Amino acid sequence: MDNEPKIVIGENVFTREDLFRQDEEAHRRQANLPFEEKIRILVMLQEIARQWGHRDVIIWKI
Repeated sequence: MDNEPKIVIGENVFTREDLFRQDEEAHRRQANLPFEEKIRILVMLQEIARQWGHRDVIIWKI
């Protein structure tokens, strides 16, 4: 019997190992994105932060 704790996210059930492996894979994919895409994502995150009430966030004009 498997006694390893499980993590439930939505309808998915993960072990900690599964979750960390998926996180690591996502970081590798993000690292391989073109520079322009990384900047576009950063600006999108700046806009989200501003919408959440962080008025001190500067949104880059690209």
